Amino acid sequence: MNSQRSYSGFFVAGIVAVLLLIITGFYWFFGKIPVKLSTPITQPGGAVFVSKAAPIMVSLLVNPTGLQSLDQQGEFAQIKNSLFAQTKINFTKDIQPWLGNEVTLAVTSDDIDHIANNGIQPGYLMLLATNNPSKSKEFVELLFSQRALAGANLEVQKYKGIKLLYDTQTVEKSVSSHPNNLASAVVGNFVLFANHPKVVREAINNVQAPNVNLKSYLDYQKAIKELPKNALAMAFLNLDKVAQWQGLDLIDPTYQSQITSLVLKPQGLLAESTFFSTSSVENVSKLQDKPVQALQYIPESAGVAITGNNLANLTNSNLGKLWQQGTTAIYGSPQEAINRLFKPIDKLQTKWNLNLGADIFDWVTGEYALAILPNSENTQTSWVFVVEKSPNLGSGLNNLDRIANDNSLNASSIFLNNQTVTAWTELIAQNNDDKTAVNVETKVKGVRASIDNYAIFASDLEVIKNILTDLEKPLRENQEFQNDLAAIPQPNQGYVYIDWEKSQDFLESQQPLVKFVKLLGKPLFNHLRSLTMSSYGEETGMLKGGMFLHLEK
Repeated sequence: MNSQRSYSGFFVAGIVAVLLLIITGFYWFFGKIPVKLSTPITQPGGAVFVSKAAPIMVSLLVNPTGLQSLDQQGEFAQIKNSLFAQTKINFTKDIQPWLGNEVTLAVTSDDIDHIANNGIQPGYLMLLATNNPSKSKEFVELLFSQRALAGANLEVQKYKGIKLLYDTQTVEKSVSSHPNNLASAVVGNFVLFANHPKVVREAINNVQAPNVNLKSYLDYQKAIKELPKNALAMAFLNLDKVAQWQGLDLIDPTYQSQITSLVLKPQGLLAESTFFSTSSVENVSKLQDKPVQALQYIPESAGVAITGNNLANLTNSNLGKLWQQGTTAIYGSPQEAINRLFKPIDKLQTKWNLNLGADIFDWVTGEYALAILPNSENTQTSWVFVVEKSPNLGSGLNNLDRIANDNSLNASSIFLNNQTVTAWTELIAQNNDDKTAVNVETKVKGVRASIDNYAIFASDLEVIKNILTDLEKPLRENQEFQNDLAAIPQPNQGYVYIDWEKSQDFLESQQPLVKFVKLLGKPLFNHLRSLTMSSYGEETGMLKGGMFLHLEK
């Protein structure tokens, strides 16, 4: 028989099985009677096997076999086939009878022996809760007998009174070969699998020396307190260790750890993350109990809407510090991240010699709402930006007029709908066909108007006209939009709302990464209606936020 796939593949398949929870969140679409899952456990018991220096631990907190009845499109079966390919293991017969309410996976270290000279081999650990340790041991024996028949070199040893099984195979590649290890043990109510016997031995040590395991880690203890009681899955990350594992460098990080949970909601899935700070970072952004009033000027046709309060404090906010930490580690600087991720913004700043922070954000100290208005013809995308009037608004507008003038644009007054608006226009001279006369064409590059206590900026006259004449219902009156906002905890710092149907073509055209992510999560994106993101929570040294995915049949 051909050699089996490496344990790293086994681990990755296991992670996919945990993330299958996202896909099976569609269960309410596939039957009139919702399937009842087992009650989630309050926290992963497998944390006692994981070192507090481990980069990441991911846990499914319900019995995964319950997901089979939710799986109407065969993803669960595909995962099982991937995990047990080229073996005679039968999931239903050999695993399901003893499998408990937890599957935990961890990257235990970025290099098992911590010696870079001999190559980098991360440690992987899988923990399966068992309701019947004796049957679990039978399964482990069966699995290793299958591998031995496939040509593996089987070893058995006692380690601190626990039977440890492991084997080594050689996996042939085109020009080289590498060892393919699998190690396992049954410890109490858990079955352990790892890609090296050293990983299993360290897991046993972590149980017997509690001060070194994740459960005794202060950051983890704080994180578990933030875990929702009905969470079906969770992940805990040591951010500096994750960066090290990925070859990144965190310079003077603000946040050192993170917990993420998944909770099923009536209309979708809420993914909530909490970040914990190494310093006493305070929330300098104003929390609000309801959406900003500026939303009344955002049309219902918006594909993307961003709302909040006080852009002037964005850099110093806890969210801003998280952005700086992440982008510096991955891209080297926040500006380079903008260059790579948000090319339209980078082009805008370069073309008009505009600094968004100094030239706009600094004078937006009240409410704001920004919207992208894609159109079905995929022509030029429109936009609208609404800001609450502030003492610095006048100087900010004068500065924008100066920037426009420096770029050969004119600030012209236009009478529209019984109101004077200001348009930044470009004049272009063109010859007639007979070349005896010259026509002057006016192109509008931007428009601004004043309504009540708000200044409104738009990409063109048609957008501003629709707003002034109430030709289109405001987004805030849309019932689906209201329902999505209701899924996010309040008070919060505002929202990022994406209507996926309206905006996916625009987002893909602006950022190729979106197309890749959509392909990777195709079953999810096939049912995605909208995404709503927000940050919330007022505790010092903590940043909490969530993303609600509205799913439909």
